[in-house]
Amino acid sequence: MANGHGEEQIRIVQETVAGKEITFAHVMGGPAPIIYQKLGLNPQVDYRSSAIGIMNMTPPESAVIASDIAVKSGNVYLGFADRFTGTLIITGEISDVISAMTEIVDYFRDSLGYVVCKITKR
Repeated sequence: MANGHGEEQIRIVQETVAGKEITFAHVMGGPAPIIYQKLGLNPQVDYRSSAIGIMNMTPPESAVIASDIAVKSGNVYLGFADRFTGTLIITGEISDVISAMTEIVDYFRDSLGYVVCKITKR
């Protein structure tokens, strides 16, 4: 295709194909209070023993299932769940957040056949 200036334009069409996978799972232990504030999370927590867990998955609707598993698996607060991007954020005591994320990853891998990543911690 010519654009009238003697240059050729190339049209690129990108398409994403959602796999069944958890692509990111990370636990932040003892995050700074400013992180809670900037993310709009529950500020009424004991920051010394708290944690934030964040996950991303495809298809993005999987975040709904993961949310259900998280809140039923322990004493965690559902900070954010987005069925359009597949992002899930949970907060709570460090052990509860790790337990909830482990439950999610195990269920998605063992029962739903997802490819899952390792849960990282810092």
